[in-house]
Amino acid sequence: MSRVWEDADIAAIAVLLSPERLAALTALTGSVRAAVELHQETLSLGAGLMNIIASVEIGLRNSVCENLTVYFGTTGWLIRPTAPFQWRAIENGIVQKALDSARRAEYSKMTQAEKAALDARAFPQGRPPNTSHLKRAVMRRRQISVSDGKVIAETTLYFWKRLYSGDYEQTLWRTTLKKTFPNKSLKRAQVADKIEDIYQSRNRLAHHEPVLHKRFNDTITAIEFVAENLGASSPTKDRPLAKLNADDLKSIKDKTKTLHDRLAAFRNP
Repeated sequence: MSRVWEDADIAAIAVLLSPERLAALTALTGSVRAAVELHQETLSLGAGLMNIIASVEIGLRNSVCENLTVYFGTTGWLIRPTAPFQWRAIENGIVQKALDSARRAEYSKMTQAEKAALDARAFPQGRPPNTSHLKRAVMRRRQISVSDGKVIAETTLYFWKRLYSGDYEQTLWRTTLKKTFPNKSLKRAQVADKIEDIYQSRNRLAHHEPVLHKRFNDTITAIEFVAENLGASSPTKDRPLAKLNADDLKSIKDKTKTLHDRLAAFRNP
């Protein structure tokens, strides 16, 4: 890897990235410059892997949404699921937070006149004296209607992976979510484990931590599992999500192998 960095640049960059963050790579390579270069290459690979995970997350989320819309027989099931089904406390909290985030986004786009107009619904008996600005904004936002899609967009992979947990084995998996992974040989726990692998790596990447070696291999296996089994009675690379990611997966595998080989060369000179 060729970079035009002076020694003074390397010293300054190392401080910005932090010696602690570079410590393992510096110890491995014996060079701060090499450590910085490998660090940047790892970040680049992480960004590529994050893009692949994003498409898997979106595809999984939309498949689940389609499934549950049919199952509950109504839109709005995310906020008000059809009885007797109820979200557990964790998921209900996530839904309410997503709803507020969607409303916040809409509120931020409003003019001052539009915001003020919400007072009539927020305070039908008149706004109490000394109502704080924060309280007024909260009450105004509660009057805003947002689409299901905007609320869903505010949820995270944590929410969707929870729907495949043992907590929803009887209420969702056996009743309907098995249809999203219709291969009869697959168990809920297998699906949950693979989504968990993706989730853990997604979190590491979001915090700019490396996903390499066994973790990388496990993540790729999990991505391929979801892509090839989502909506399929048997695993196949002909599934739309598998086709969508095929080129990017090959590229990231090749680039990561090159990086792994470089790291191995430092370990076994």
